[in-house]
Amino acid sequence: MLRAARLDASLYEEVEADRGATPQAFAVVVLAGLATGIGALANSGAAGLLWHTLLDVALWYGWAGLTLWIGTRLLPTPATRADLGELLRTLGFACAPGILRVVGIFPPLAFAAFTLCGLWMLVAMVVALRQALDYDSTARAAAVCAIGLPLYAVGQVVSLLLLGPWPL
Repeated sequence: MLRAARLDASLYEEVEADRGATPQAFAVVVLAGLATGIGALANSGAAGLLWHTLLDVALWYGWAGLTLWIGTRLLPTPATRADLGELLRTLGFACAPGILRVVGIFPPLAFAAFTLCGLWMLVAMVVALRQALDYDSTARAAAVCAIGLPLYAVGQVVSLLLLGPWPL
C-alpha cells in the first residue's frame, strides 16, 4: 500500500499481472472505506462506517468497469490490452491514500484530509490506469479519468445528500 501511495508505477504493473492480488486490492478498498467512515463519524455516525465501506466498494467496481470501457473502447492505443480484473487490482491499490481520511475524525482537519486524500487518490488512479491500460501517455490516462469522473462524483453527491454536509 505504501508503494501504491507513493505512485510507484512498477507496483501497479505488478498487481496488474498478479491475479492473486485481487483480494488484496479489495482489502485496500475496504480499509479506505472504513477510514472514510471513521473520519466522517461526526457527520455520519457509526452507520457511516458501513455506508462508506459499501459505497467505496460499489464505486470501485463501477469505476473499474467504466474506465475499462473508456480506456479500451473510446481511447485505446494499439498496445492497449486490459480486462476487468486488471483494472480492479490497479484501481483498488490506487485507493491506498484514502486510508489517511481517518484523520478527518478531528473536525478541524476533516475538510483538508478528505480533499487532499481525494486528489491524491485521483493522481494514483491516473498512474494505475496508465499501467493497466498499457498507455505511453499520462495525458491519455488522465483523459480516461476525466471522462469517467462523473460516476465517482455522483456517488459522493449521493453520500452527501443522504448523510448531510461535513462539519467544518
